[in-house]
Amino acid sequence: MTIAAESRAYRKIINSWAMYDWANSAFATTIMAAMFPPFYRSLAVNAGLGEADATAAWAYTTSLSLLLIALLAPVLGAISDHTGGKKRFIAFFAVLGVIGTGLFAFLGDTSYLWASVLFMIGDVGFAGANIFYESLLPHIAQKGDIDQVSTRGYAMGYLGGGILLIVNVLWFMNPELFFMPSTGFALRAAFFSVAVWWAVFSIPLFRNVPEPPVVRIEQEEANFVRAGFSRLGHTFGQIRRYKQLLVFLIAFWIYNDGIGTIIKMATAYGDEIGIGLTDMTLALIITQFVGIPFSFGFGWLARRLGTKRSILLALAVYVLISIAGYFMQTALHFYILAFMVGTVQGGSQALSRSLYGTMVPKSQSAEFFGFFSTSSKFAGIIGPLIFGVVSQIAGASRLSILSVIVFFVIGGFLLTFVDEQEGRRVALQEDIETGLVPAV
Repeated sequence: MTIAAESRAYRKIINSWAMYDWANSAFATTIMAAMFPPFYRSLAVNAGLGEADATAAWAYTTSLSLLLIALLAPVLGAISDHTGGKKRFIAFFAVLGVIGTGLFAFLGDTSYLWASVLFMIGDVGFAGANIFYESLLPHIAQKGDIDQVSTRGYAMGYLGGGILLIVNVLWFMNPELFFMPSTGFALRAAFFSVAVWWAVFSIPLFRNVPEPPVVRIEQEEANFVRAGFSRLGHTFGQIRRYKQLLVFLIAFWIYNDGIGTIIKMATAYGDEIGIGLTDMTLALIITQFVGIPFSFGFGWLARRLGTKRSILLALAVYVLISIAGYFMQTALHFYILAFMVGTVQGGSQALSRSLYGTMVPKSQSAEFFGFFSTSSKFAGIIGPLIFGVVSQIAGASRLSILSVIVFFVIGGFLLTFVDEQEGRRVALQEDIETGLVPAV
């Protein structure tokens, strides 16, 4: 194969991988961030809950769904590394998420408990598939290209999720133009469209991205379930060799909890203080499209400033966002904060993913990305939980916003202790020992 042909083949793989971000980001935008939280609160209020209690119910729902995937993630990752079935696991969880999301369209006007159940199914599908999708990153990215590949995925996600969100907003604002009988029907149609979008645009990944090779541990169990637990035990036994990875995981666990809390609770909080759904959704569209150039920009910044320093810069911006959120009162304030979030959200998460990927041994990538997901999901339980508890105690959610600052400050402080070069050296040595990478 010529160099030009190899380059085309590589770009096809990278673009196909990034298209899955385009596909599933519709769930992150229309469902998690924009339209479903206010819809959920309306169901809870119709069922008799107070305003603050309705917000708290949504917070507890997101916490419980994160707990479910956190318990599943590390073992599933270990099983995937043993069987070589990363793409099969992506398919299983994506189908689960698509089905759960599609069923949102059939919720009744007071059925917030069923909404909780279906959201947890959809969210487990979303997060579960992401474990194995992200574990493909260190396998497909060429040396020195991992930051740019990761940020490309986030940029594609912003674009895809943003395009569908615009369509969904147009349906909601003018249902009669699209032959829909009401805004309620348009809202449910928007939820169903997310399921269709997710399913259709996942196809390139399954067609064009190769399944990574399997590297088995000596004397590993033939039964893949027992082998999964065995690999998990092996990783725990070897964790002292990955000190830098462990420090990064703890730091990421904490600061990503703050990011996740803002994503999940922003529109529920805005709805509680009286900002309209249309304004909030339009503001989140701004977040999506601002995020596209800034995601690429953070890839550029990482080459010049360094990955770790670029993440720390993003966390400093998040502290400012949280402080400003406490004083938010009008739709204009929400628009300004949405713009600020767009400048750092994709870049901070993409660079966190790529930094972790450089310190992970390729022979155990899904297993370690299972730990990565577990770290963020277990931590992600705490942020919304605290948000909900403070909201119920105070009778309003404004003080809950300030609690998020702690996650950015502590997580950023721990991140300063991570030695990236040492983490990469240890991961490379592991791959040499397993035979995946030849010794130099």
